[in-house]
Amino acid sequence: MNTKSIKTLGDLKAAGYTQKSIKEELRRNLLQKLMKQETTFSGIHGYDYTVIPELERAILSKHNINLLGLRGQAKTRLARQMVSLLDEYIPVVEGSEINDDPLQPLSRYAKERIEELGDDTPISWLHREERFAEKLATPDVTVADLIGDVDPIKAANLKLNYADDRVIHFGMIPRAHRCIFVINELPDLQARIQVALFNILQEGDVQIRGFKLRLPLDIQFVFTANPEDYTNRGSIVTPLKDRIGSQIITHYPEDIQTAKTITQQETSEAASEKNKVKVPAIAMDILEQISFEARKSEFIDAKSGVSARLSITAFENLLSTAERRALQNGSDATIVRLSDFMGIIPAITGKVELVYEGEQEGAIGVAKQLIADAVKTQFESYFPKVAKLQKDSDKDPYAEVVGWFFEQSSFELQDHLKDDAYQLQLDRIEPMDDLLEEYVPDLPSDAHYFFKEMILWALSEYNRLSKYDLSDGVQFKDVYGGYISDL
Repeated sequence: MNTKSIKTLGDLKAAGYTQKSIKEELRRNLLQKLMKQETTFSGIHGYDYTVIPELERAILSKHNINLLGLRGQAKTRLARQMVSLLDEYIPVVEGSEINDDPLQPLSRYAKERIEELGDDTPISWLHREERFAEKLATPDVTVADLIGDVDPIKAANLKLNYADDRVIHFGMIPRAHRCIFVINELPDLQARIQVALFNILQEGDVQIRGFKLRLPLDIQFVFTANPEDYTNRGSIVTPLKDRIGSQIITHYPEDIQTAKTITQQETSEAASEKNKVKVPAIAMDILEQISFEARKSEFIDAKSGVSARLSITAFENLLSTAERRALQNGSDATIVRLSDFMGIIPAITGKVELVYEGEQEGAIGVAKQLIADAVKTQFESYFPKVAKLQKDSDKDPYAEVVGWFFEQSSFELQDHLKDDAYQLQLDRIEPMDDLLEEYVPDLPSDAHYFFKEMILWALSEYNRLSKYDLSDGVQFKDVYGGYISDL
């Protein structure tokens, strides 16, 4: 339909326009995408066989939807992407506050306008991007915000008394007529405000300051909520829940690869700005592993969840840590080191809710433990497990590395070392070269020294070496050698 040539109600009728609800519009456009086997929700990873099919079924069923899940599970992003399933443009009565359909007007303004002008009634066109409204539910949200209230200034200007419905100032929901309307964190909405939504969802009328208006609003509602057992501030009242057609449960990425894809997608701009910082694949694996470790940590409240934003902000900090070191050293480029992970601690401490035991450990202590656990998990993907007790006849693949430290007083890695000095320092531990050659023979060159550092960190976590945090780096010692030298 050529929207530029259609400027009046008469033009619209001549063009054969037919009115359809937003739910019918979403359903029809989704059916077309499915028949063409096109991607319906782009940039959403890990939901191909779980959330997205359920969301598509809800749209096909013309349901209002509640997306239930912990923070950082792309709930709002899914809702925003539903806009792509709308028609590109829809006609509205020009000047209407509530996007009146010219063939099925709701407001007094639109009805009087059409009655006065008939087929000459001017129309405008509303683009799909303008058909999305969003409100974060907070305890201070009022009925007036969402539905409307009497406007005394309008009454005075138009010289109307308060019995005239033209004094009503419509709230966000009526103004979202023929749009997608999202209420985020629904349980935070006060119960009395949730009750005000009942009639809009089911009966199609609104009540404002004594006015009872028959206003069958055409809205696709999408609600988002954290699980009720986490949201202590409130819950979804049962009658409202009963009026929501589909409740879809979201989840976190189920594997490291999916998590990496999400992080890389969300940090592509940051990575392009720091294109002189190389990031070994193993560094990305450890970064994502931190979130997985956090979700099962005894120090972190599992009901609160660990957002995907943890990995995103941590990766940005990781790049910045390496970039800062390179700038201080006057280097044009550098490679991320394992010691750079100390720079992501601020990104972790602000993203996790600690339980009592975690508070006792301290936020920084918990963050360091998560990094250490992630290193251990990824280490075991490449190297034999470090046994606590061994028979004399068993081969210990780490004996020579540990033995090297027994002969040395200490070994330090400063954070500020230039790349060549950092590499020379790690090359001093010659037994690590044999270890890498045996267990990771096809190691990329940019990951060679990262793996060496990972071996030292892992051995210290298994108590085969001692690791001490210094003000400007880290120190490794033999567990027993350090003790004997102090005698």
